Amino acid sequence: MSKHPFKIEICVEGIDGLVAAQVAGADRVELCASLLEGGLTPSLGVVREALRVATIPFHVIIRPRGGDFLYSELEFATMVDDIKALKELGVAGVVIGCLTPDGKIDEARTKALVEAARPMKVTCHRAFDMTADYREAIEALIRCGVDRVLTSGQRDTAVEGIDILKDTRAIADGRIVVMACGALDAGNIAQVRQATDVDEMHFAALHTIKSGMVFRNPHVGMGGTALEREYEITLTDVDAVRRTIAAARAAA
Repeated sequence: MSKHPFKIEICVEGIDGLVAAQVAGADRVELCASLLEGGLTPSLGVVREALRVATIPFHVIIRPRGGDFLYSELEFATMVDDIKALKELGVAGVVIGCLTPDGKIDEARTKALVEAARPMKVTCHRAFDMTADYREAIEALIRCGVDRVLTSGQRDTAVEGIDILKDTRAIADGRIVVMACGALDAGNIAQVRQATDVDEMHFAALHTIKSGMVFRNPHVGMGGTALEREYEITLTDVDAVRRTIAAARAAA
């Protein structure tokens, strides 16, 4: 039996995603930019607007770039600065993750980020899933004072990671909140909750719509993306969020 109240967090891109998630009944939001890259730090303008319209808590991802979680000194300095700026704004929490080259939690940097963040809550994101030994990693996060870990059980999906999710929750034993993620939807979230007894669950429910642009330049694509991507917008699907939340809560 979980020692923490069950909550559902929705991963969103930008301010419209936050509004959609709270309308659909989310307990909390992870606020990101660029979900195509797994989520990057949103601008301070986005965060300020989020604080203005939010009716639920949101945590901001601190990730200066896509790719791995082995950061340069300059990248790490920007992470510290972003955290300090968010604390001044009054954000509820931040989401971090730093690894060493051999696949361990970088405890020195993680502790520094936690100290910079307080009194905000601190979540370790799926950098945890890229560690060489999840048992060792969970103890490292606890030593660093991290409040919560987001994990798919070191697999692409939570369904595939059920065994590791269950073991991670058992090892944590209430000392850190374990939040499951990984392709969760209305069809599988109950199965994962019942099998793992995780403390919290996290998912993104996205759908793509066509751009409202009438004029389209066929000769230019920004950032090396396919031309059709220039005229697509990814949004949080309110109905899918509602259905998935309902399925998760019914599994109690």
